[in-house]
Amino acid sequence: MATARGRLQIMNPNFLSLVVALSLLLVISSAKVFFEERFDDGWESRWVKSDWKKDENMAGEWNYTSGKWNGDPDDKGIQTSEDYRFYAISAEFPEFSNKDKTLVFQFSVKHEQKLDCGGGYMKLLSGEVDQKKFGGDTPYSIMFGPDICGYSTKKVHAILTYNETNHLIKKEVPCETDQLSHVYTFILRPDATYSILIDNVEKQTGSLYSDWDILPPKKIKDPEAKKPEDWDDKEYIPDPEDKKPEGYDDIPKEIPDPDAKKPEDWDDEEDGEWTAPTIPNPEYKGPWKPKKIKNPNYKGKWKAPMIDNPDFKDDPDLYVFPNLKYVGIELWQVKSGTLFDNVLVADDPEYAKKLVEETWGKQKDAEKAAFDEAEKKREEEESKNDPADSDAEDGEDDSDDAEGDDADDDAKSESKEETEDVHAHDEL
Repeated sequence: MATARGRLQIMNPNFLSLVVALSLLLVISSAKVFFEERFDDGWESRWVKSDWKKDENMAGEWNYTSGKWNGDPDDKGIQTSEDYRFYAISAEFPEFSNKDKTLVFQFSVKHEQKLDCGGGYMKLLSGEVDQKKFGGDTPYSIMFGPDICGYSTKKVHAILTYNETNHLIKKEVPCETDQLSHVYTFILRPDATYSILIDNVEKQTGSLYSDWDILPPKKIKDPEAKKPEDWDDKEYIPDPEDKKPEGYDDIPKEIPDPDAKKPEDWDDEEDGEWTAPTIPNPEYKGPWKPKKIKNPNYKGKWKAPMIDNPDFKDDPDLYVFPNLKYVGIELWQVKSGTLFDNVLVADDPEYAKKLVEETWGKQKDAEKAAFDEAEKKREEEESKNDPADSDAEDGEDDSDDAEGDDADDDAKSESKEETEDVHAHDEL
């Protein structure tokens, strides 16, 4: 009985809570955080705004804000503020290598604008970088995060640099497209596996070997292999027992239309003998073919056997970035309003998960409520500014609007061309 009582004491809820709390504390204390930015007071001393594109008057300004709608007005981040602008900003942290470590790269992003074309991704950079010149041509190690442009591009970028070449992930990972905050997490492990999470939910996982074309494939189809002559790859064959019905070939393709009537003014002497027009014969089934049956000798579709690729040379350090040192944001936005927050570079997925729960997890419902309220007010304002008697005014303004529309169309055309050019850069 004493043993049983002892076990009951061990199962006491308060004791279990203590165990859970101590476990979480152990996870946090063992996690190595290389960089964490919640954009509290003093954030500007840690980040360097680049001069990239300033001489062309195309460099956008960052706002320090919690946004138009949020779950906590005191939790601020940095937000793009000008349309049709380039943005570049970076922060330095103590250089490290992820060799024999798990690498976690995580941040939250919110597109308050209805984003038509623009990025919401971030970069990890290695070596020495002149942060004042950081821009689109600056080499990076990892580029990760959402990218939206038109109807065709709505995905999560995961681009890894290997031997100075950028490699795009081959799998499609859809990104979030609403106007609320979402957390994007990239986890890279020493066994060369990875995971991509959105809001703490795994959306994709796999291997660097299979999901990027970084190295040649380990296996290839044997180029010398030939399909055996007796290989039967026909799944169905004509039934040898099936026979053509008697009289099948006598069924005409067309028949006289039984509903056709000779016109009353038809003159046989002048017009010739009247014959009814023909229509497709519903009884005609086309040329006879025997029915198909399963082929008893079917061996399946022949495939060349896989062999070791002679060009494949393994790299056990495929996952390694030996001198990571900076985190940066470099992007082009047609429409501004993207807000970044809670940036993390660490070695522990559990710590990253807990950070999401403490920030986004606690604020998401309040943010959604604030967004819904803002949308309601916007719709009410639009309704007030749309009087029912505006038709007459519209008629008076038609000629002016036509001229204005022509000018707008020209501007939009130029903008679209520029956007497409810039977006092509983002893919690399």
